[in-house]
Amino acid sequence: MDSARRHPDAVAVHDGQGPTTYRQLDRLADRCAAALLTRGVRDGDRVVVWTGKSAATVAVMQAALRIGAIYVPLAGSNPVARLSRVVDNARPALVVADDDTVRLAVTAGWSGAPLIRQAELLAAGAADGLGSAGDDGPGDPDRPAYILYTSGSTGEPRGVCISHRNALAFVEWAAAEVGVGPGDRLSNHAPFNFDLSVFDLYAAFLTGASVDLIAQEMAYAPQQLVQFLHERRISVWYSVPSALSLMIREGGLLDVPPPPALRACVFAGEPFAIHHVHALQKNWPGVRLLNWYGPTETNVCTAYEVGDADLERDRPLPIGRACSGDTVTLDPPGAEEGEVVVSGPTVMLGYWGREPHRGPYRTGDVARRTESGDLDYVGRRDHMVKVRGHRVEPGEIEAAVVSLDSVGEAAVLAVGTGLDTRLHAVVVPSGARRPSLLDVKRHCAERLPTYMIVDSLHVLDELPRTANGKTDRAKLTEAIEGGSL
Repeated sequence: MDSARRHPDAVAVHDGQGPTTYRQLDRLADRCAAALLTRGVRDGDRVVVWTGKSAATVAVMQAALRIGAIYVPLAGSNPVARLSRVVDNARPALVVADDDTVRLAVTAGWSGAPLIRQAELLAAGAADGLGSAGDDGPGDPDRPAYILYTSGSTGEPRGVCISHRNALAFVEWAAAEVGVGPGDRLSNHAPFNFDLSVFDLYAAFLTGASVDLIAQEMAYAPQQLVQFLHERRISVWYSVPSALSLMIREGGLLDVPPPPALRACVFAGEPFAIHHVHALQKNWPGVRLLNWYGPTETNVCTAYEVGDADLERDRPLPIGRACSGDTVTLDPPGAEEGEVVVSGPTVMLGYWGREPHRGPYRTGDVARRTESGDLDYVGRRDHMVKVRGHRVEPGEIEAAVVSLDSVGEAAVLAVGTGLDTRLHAVVVPSGARRPSLLDVKRHCAERLPTYMIVDSLHVLDELPRTANGKTDRAKLTEAIEGGSL
C-alpha cells in the first residue's frame, strides 16, 4: 500500500475500537495475507468476508487482493440463508466471519464452505509471518478484484465482478473530482457490499486520507449520524439521499451550525427530494453538493454538481454527464429520451459464473437529455426498485415469500419514494390457512437482508392479470396507493 510508505503514522481507518494507522493496517493486511495462504487460498480464489465493519475487515479485504484472490463482501446483517446462496454461486475457498456471524452459522448448522473466525485468522497471521504474501497483488489490472452481490431477477443473488482497472478508473476520477487529500476524513455510511463504499475506502487509501466507518446499527439512527458528522469532523460525506433526509427530518441536521470540517456532500443511489436539496444549499453555503449516478455494474458513470440555478428547480436533480472516463449514450441513438447505455473503463467484467460481459452495458434506466446536455433520470425499464439506495429486484423477495408454505403466489411492489418507500407483498394463499404479516416477515428475515423484508401484506383470492397473462403490477400499485387493497 503506497500510502503506508508515504504516510505511515497517519490514520487510515477509524472504527468503533479507535484509529488504525496506515502502518498498522499494512502490517495487519500482511498478517492476514499470510494466514490466507496457509489456509490454502490461492491466486484467483474467492474469499467471502461476512462481517460487520471494522479495520480488521478492511485488512482481510486488502489481504485477499495482495495474494491475487477475489474478496466477496457480505454485510453481517445478511442471514445464513443468503450466505448459502452467495457461497453456492461464488464457490469460495474460505468464509471469514466475525463473532456475531459465527454464532449465526453455528446455530444454523453451517456445513458449506470452510469458515474461519476473523480473530482466529488475525492470530494465525501473527504466527505464520509474512511468508510470500507480497505487497502489490496481481499485475494484470483486468483481473477480478472483488464481487458485489446484488438482487437477481430469478430470486438468486447476482455477483457483479469488478476488475482492478474498473475500480481504479472510478476512484481516480472521484478522488480528483472531490479533491481528496491527506488531510481529509471520509465517512463510510454504506455497507462494504454496496458500491458506494468503494469511494469511501479507496479514495482515502489512494490519497492518504482517513475513512471513518459507520456501524450498520447506526446507519439509520439520525441523531447519532448528525453527532458523528460533527464530532468526527468529517470533510467528505457520501451516502444515499434517504440517510440525509432522515438526518434532516429527525436528526436536527439543519437545526445546528454546519459541520465544521465538511466541504463536500455526495449522494447517490436514488433521487433526492428537491426540497431537501434546497435546504442543504441554503444552510450549507460553503459545502459542495454532488449527485452521482451509476448501477453497480458501472459504479459512477455520470455526475452533477448542484449550483445556484438549482434553487429554482422544482423537479429532481439531473444525473448529469459522463464521468470516470466512460461514454454514456441513450438508446435509441439521437432520441431525447431512451435507455442509458454505458461503455468505458468502469463497466464490469460480467456476472460471476456467467459469460464475460462484452461491449456497452445497458442499464435498464431511462433518461432524458436536457437542453444543457445533462441527463434527467426518468425511471426503470423493468420492475427493479430502490429501497434506501439499495437496488432491489422484487423477484428475489417474491421467491422468498412464495417459499412460505401458506403462500401460493406473490407479487412484491415498492410504493413511495426515498425514505418513505415501502415494500408491499400481495399474496394468494396456497390452502385454507391465510399467511399473516408476522409469518412473512419472520420467513423473509431468515433469507433476506433487512432492507428487503416486506412492510405490508395484502391477501387476495387471485392476482390481477394483464392481457398476456402476467401479473398486473400497475393495477396492484394503483390499488395500494388508493387504499383499496
